Amino acid sequence: MKVPVNGPQDIGAIIRATRKAQGLRQDDAAGSIGVSENFLSKVERGNPSVSWAKLFEVMDGLGIRILLDTPVDIDPTPPAGDGSKR
Repeated sequence: MKVPVNGPQDIGAIIRATRKAQGLRQDDAAGSIGVSENFLSKVERGNPSVSWAKLFEVMDGLGIRILLDTPVDIDPTPPAGDGSKR
């Protein structure tokens, strides 16, 4: 299912709806993913200051993938070893 995302609150709502659709309580989902229930609660409320790495762990644990639709064709592969930021 494709769902538009315009901010942290949208991501949180999608995560919460996915967890509930899978019949998981928040504490059980958090435990199986390896994050605290408090963190999962923050994610589901759309807290904009959560850790990106942990956010992706939560999404992965619930089977949620993110696909970005760019306006032009790009090569998303980072250059090897140049260390520059773009």
